[in-house]
Amino acid sequence: MIRRRSLLTFAGAGGAALTLPGAAVAHAAPTSSPAPTSSPAPTSSPVTGPATGPGPIDLPGPTVRRTVGTVSLRLVDENRQDPFAPVPGPRELMVQLWYPATGTAGRARAAYATARVAAALDRTAFLDPGTLGRLRPTARVAAPPVPGALPLLLLGHGRKGGRSNCTALAEELAAHGYLVASLDHTYDAAAVEFPDGRVVLSVLEDEPADWDAAERKEIGVRAADLRFVATELTTGRTLRRHPGLPCADPARIGVLGHSMGGAAAAEAVRQDRRFAAGLDLDGGLFGSPVPEEGLDRPFLLFTALDDHDTWRRWREHQRGWGRHLRQRDSGHLSFTDLPHAAGPGHLAEHVPPEVCAQLFGTIAPERATELARTYARVYFDRFLRGRPSPLLNAPSPRHPEISFVWSRG
Repeated sequence: MIRRRSLLTFAGAGGAALTLPGAAVAHAAPTSSPAPTSSPAPTSSPVTGPATGPGPIDLPGPTVRRTVGTVSLRLVDENRQDPFAPVPGPRELMVQLWYPATGTAGRARAAYATARVAAALDRTAFLDPGTLGRLRPTARVAAPPVPGALPLLLLGHGRKGGRSNCTALAEELAAHGYLVASLDHTYDAAAVEFPDGRVVLSVLEDEPADWDAAERKEIGVRAADLRFVATELTTGRTLRRHPGLPCADPARIGVLGHSMGGAAAAEAVRQDRRFAAGLDLDGGLFGSPVPEEGLDRPFLLFTALDDHDTWRRWREHQRGWGRHLRQRDSGHLSFTDLPHAAGPGHLAEHVPPEVCAQLFGTIAPERATELARTYARVYFDRFLRGRPSPLLNAPSPRHPEISFVWSRG
């Protein structure tokens, strides 16, 4: 089931699961970085190039000169029992917010993950010890948010991933005026650290005896998590408990995710009419009725694999606006931050070459990040802000790696 698993999580050597690096990121905010050039970056292997020294590994900064702030929250759903917890209790989540900020005075630059989570993720992602501790976002901890209600984007990780997996994407969207809320799906995420110091590891089986039942349960829990966080951030309850947080606009909510996070995004759109648009980054549409029912609202499928049975079925039944775009020369993890850490962390020395090819393709990390950022931004700009873009209508000579597999609307 390598193909099935590859659209949910990482496939590693000998059937072992590689877990995405992600987890309790500290609060962050960005510095500026020059806008991308119009010509495509050259492709090269992201895991075989020269390794950097022991210093920091900087993630690409946002492409606009706007400060980004970040803060992490513990949220508890008192109305829902956690189906994965060994001891019965309410569902407990860590959520990280990225948002446009007004300044950075006195605000520390965020870490990618807490020290304990980063160390755990280095092991599960087959990276050299200390690699993810060197990875640096650009956001600033608890920087003051801009005033006014912001369009809200809920961001989900892959199976056994973590909320920091798409930090570069989250920072870019925040710099362009979005409030991005990235969730750790507790007991699914590789490692989650709570404010009291508890670290909760994933309890998911690498190879469930019944994949269909496992996926239905996991997607159901994830969709409920997304709906709960949307409620918390748009009803004022969280703001009352945590004054100074950015304000979310309840009339403009989108949801996106990588791998299984993309499947959960689709199911959340199916369940909840508050979600105006969804985006799936290379996730098989397992665990829900979406392939058989389609969706009546916009949905963008952005993939590395050319096609998949669940995607074909979704295209046959999609009722609302839809696109399936494919990114050439990419792998399943090209839509995450991991390509930026794989070389410095010598991942290629720890997993077989065919696994590296499946996970990363040959596209340069900087180019992969640029493309994911560009298409995610123009998509949500269209459906949450009413700003059409020709990039969603036809292939672009500026982005020759992107092909249109299918279009509706």
